[in-house]
Amino acid sequence: MKRKHFGVTEDGQDVDQFELQNRNGVIVRCINYGCCITNILLPSASGHADIVLGFDDVAGYESDNSSQGAFVGRYANRIRGAEMTIGGRGYKLTQNDGANYLHGSFSKRVFAAETDAGGTVIFKTVSPDGEDGFPGNLKVTVKYALDDEDKFIMEYFAATDADTFVNFTNHAYFDLAGGIDETIENHLLQINGDSFLESGGDLIPTGRILPVDGTPLDFRHQKTIGRDISADDKNIKTGRGYDHTFILNTHNAEAPVLAAEACAPDGERSIRVFTTQPAVHLYTGNFLDGTLKGKGRVFTHRSAFCLETGHYPDSPHHPEFPTALLQPGKEFHETTVLQFGF
Repeated sequence: MKRKHFGVTEDGQDVDQFELQNRNGVIVRCINYGCCITNILLPSASGHADIVLGFDDVAGYESDNSSQGAFVGRYANRIRGAEMTIGGRGYKLTQNDGANYLHGSFSKRVFAAETDAGGTVIFKTVSPDGEDGFPGNLKVTVKYALDDEDKFIMEYFAATDADTFVNFTNHAYFDLAGGIDETIENHLLQINGDSFLESGGDLIPTGRILPVDGTPLDFRHQKTIGRDISADDKNIKTGRGYDHTFILNTHNAEAPVLAAEACAPDGERSIRVFTTQPAVHLYTGNFLDGTLKGKGRVFTHRSAFCLETGHYPDSPHHPEFPTALLQPGKEFHETTVLQFGF
């Protein structure tokens, strides 16, 4: 485990970078600003290939509006109208996606950070009652570890002193080709989900759960991301590509199960995503437009993809969805594992 100074925020807070490395030469770097994953370096014939987008300095992450590599919350994904009701009381949330709520402010804060004897990085913060409009003082812990089976383990914990909704994810942007191709459309992807959430024009779930069978969203068998990404289908047109939540066929809150698997076009590098969460959201970088750049490259349209494990978007408005309500005395605990192949 290596720890070094990464930079200083605009308001004068120090940010450190942590480097985890296993015996196979896999390297993962993260910072305590937004718990962002800055690099995932996989061994290759030419040295290492970096398979995630990111920035070279703190200023890049501070100015970023795309949550590059970040831990997001209080509620990952969208909540319609930036409002919700808990126990008959209404709450107004921060509007940061038009009239809606999206992801929250965790990606823009400096977390307390420490490491343990086993090489785990532990980030902690307290989100005060009323932050982003949510009730309850929320104690949050994020743990990152890398083992010798090439598994990167992300664990999320939370506890509250008032009923509140919680949904966490990591928002890494993957490019398994390491920047060789302009887009990720030739990447191969498989998702273990027979159904998905239909979304309206604002990318908010309508509440309908639809089968992927016969649609461009059918990733039950491996195919290229780009094969159907421009299909004449309302679900695709809504998100300008893939921006959809897939309901996983198997959900085990106690042990991570396989959610998705992606491979570089040449098959040299891959990731397998395991999670305790009930869904995975596929986003294909549809709103990257070349205005962001970092680590020597420009983030262009569909130059990376995200596999965001989590609960369903907008579940506060859909009691038929699995609940994301956290109550006092209960612990929120979810795990997502990325297993790398190279």
